[in-house]
Amino acid sequence: MKIEQATWLHQYSEFSLEELCELSGLTEAELRELVDHGVLAPIEPGARAWTFRADRLVVARSARRLRKDFDLDPDGVALVVTLLERVRDLEAELRDLRAKLPGRQR
Repeated sequence: MKIEQATWLHQYSEFSLEELCELSGLTEAELRELVDHGVLAPIEPGARAWTFRADRLVVARSARRLRKDFDLDPDGVALVVTLLERVRDLEAELRDLRAKLPGRQR
């Protein structure tokens, strides 16, 4: 039986690069590749020490699973993660639009 560490993201506003590596299971090189591909963005890209919004942990963990489960190269991981995030955004927008329809019961 494998016990995973639970992290409550609302308790954190940001993670350092090192913390994101530890919590996501990705190496620093892998995280830097995701930044280079535009999948992850540091809060301040020009800063000497990168920090990331806490919600980026979910993206980093998804990237790790995709890389491992489907043996994807960095370009493939970047493409799939970008498309998954776009689908999530569109689904949220659709939910919001449906909620605004006249006669919609809540």
